[in-house]
Amino acid sequence: MLPPDLGSMAVTGRLELSVHALRRSEAALVRAAKAGDGTAVEELFRRHWPGTYRAAYLVVGDAAAAEDIAQEAFLKAVAALERFDRRRPLAPWLHRIAVNRAIDWTRARRPESPDSADRPAPPPDTGLSDEIVAALAALPPDRRAIVVLRHLLEYTPGEIAAMLDLPRGTVNSRLRRGLDELERRLA
Repeated sequence: MLPPDLGSMAVTGRLELSVHALRRSEAALVRAAKAGDGTAVEELFRRHWPGTYRAAYLVVGDAAAAEDIAQEAFLKAVAALERFDRRRPLAPWLHRIAVNRAIDWTRARRPESPDSADRPAPPPDTGLSDEIVAALAALPPDRRAIVVLRHLLEYTPGEIAAMLDLPRGTVNSRLRRGLDELERRLA
């Protein structure tokens, strides 16, 4: 039960997100979002924006593009909620959409030389040094995505294989090649 002052504010629509929405499980929020509840969509966005943006940024290395990609991923996910199994976590599905879009964006905009490209400083929430961001940006997009998913977002190789619809052996070989290249660049 809401305290009287919060309850009256929620009834009059003064709270952006109700206290109830903040306590709801992800499955309940997905169910409500499927039914058109804007508050549930806002709460899902609030919960998943940082990870989705971070996944996109670490693949594309461009803050503005990452923001666009993360927003696009979220909009695509919301539009496709009818197909989403709410018994599963939403984050891997969102990350899959964002990472696949980020790979496409990166392939379409390859600089002449990854070392010569101007790279913006990483946003404060990446927790990575400029050297690591630059080394990641120099990897081919498919390897970069797998390294990001495995070591920065902490998905297992099996989860990555399912997310990117790749054989597990492909994930493992791209991960190994990506890590070897990172090691060479950072040595």
